[in-house]
Amino acid sequence: MPIYCDHNATTPVRDEVLAAMLPFLREHYGNASSVHGLGSHARCAVEEARADVAALIGAQPAEIVFTSGGTESNNLAIAGAVGASTRRTIVTTPIEHASVREPIAALQADGCLVQETVVDAEGRVGPADVAACLAAPAALVSVGWANNEVGTIQRIAEIAAQCAAQSTPLHVDAVQAAGKIPVHVRGVDLLSLSAHKVGGPKGVGALFVRRGMTLRPLVRGGGQERGWRAGTENVAGIVGMGAACRLAAAEIGAFGEACVALRDALWVGLRAEIAGVRRNGATGADCLPNTLSVRFDGARGEALVAALDLDGVAVSSGSACAAGAGEPSHVLLALGHNPDDARDGIRFSLGRTNTHADVARIVAVTAAAVRRVRAARGGVRRHD
Repeated sequence: MPIYCDHNATTPVRDEVLAAMLPFLREHYGNASSVHGLGSHARCAVEEARADVAALIGAQPAEIVFTSGGTESNNLAIAGAVGASTRRTIVTTPIEHASVREPIAALQADGCLVQETVVDAEGRVGPADVAACLAAPAALVSVGWANNEVGTIQRIAEIAAQCAAQSTPLHVDAVQAAGKIPVHVRGVDLLSLSAHKVGGPKGVGALFVRRGMTLRPLVRGGGQERGWRAGTENVAGIVGMGAACRLAAAEIGAFGEACVALRDALWVGLRAEIAGVRRNGATGADCLPNTLSVRFDGARGEALVAALDLDGVAVSSGSACAAGAGEPSHVLLALGHNPDDARDGIRFSLGRTNTHADVARIVAVTAAAVRRVRAARGGVRRHD
């Protein structure tokens, strides 16, 4: 039986979520903008889901805009906020997801000034570094709540205070954080979510837009989602996202405790069985409870991912969105790793389907895979 250990890339749809969605794929198929009974039923379901998503992050339902996923939410937040602003400066970090980096790069090509903070060796952004980039108010600061590759959690409340001091809106990509750790929109102006990271379906996400915040819409048309995002709502997907968020909110404490136990057991096992294993990113409470990023001296990351897959263990060499790129991880480079080591990161990301038996199997399979890959490459390289 394959062991899935790539929950930061996506999660299995939960049974309760699928059960909530199915009626809206079959008998309750109305358009949520229609005024007849079928449409009204769909509208009620969408609004119930909106309330469930809002509750997960401490928002008001009217501040939730449904999108096609985290990538669209990030693009709408960044391009929408900058497009509605008279300012032309954007502050961000060097370890953001591609769905943040790429829209910012596009705005930079159009003439915006982009300032990147520094991060420390564990991937933390210092609030003082944000303040240093905000000598004057900017159009937007965009910072991820937790890094998708190494799991490092940022001090969002302190960063938010720096933004408020300079009257600068703050966008937070919380796709990897929400549902795994407590997330609250206090002090945040825009916050991105994705359903498939918390046991919901792919193809649906949400953007928190603080009341009074102005955005320039990216998708125009019939005026759905209060004009922020036009297009017929994906009712079944939205219902699934609402159900997933409701479950995540109820289970977040137990989920975190269970994942920490598994993650720490995995790290202890890997260190005991494999020489030359090194951890990337933050540890303890500064890291997502389910995430362990490591590298093994003398073992190329992509080769290990392939070897583990053949042995029935699914892991990642970094962001799923960058899989197969063959380039060093921009996250590990920002943490100070040299380009060779930055190609060797392996991300184990655990979820509610994993067990301690899985961890024991992962350790054994990984130890064997590392031996094979090292032998094929000619031994262990040391970087002490």
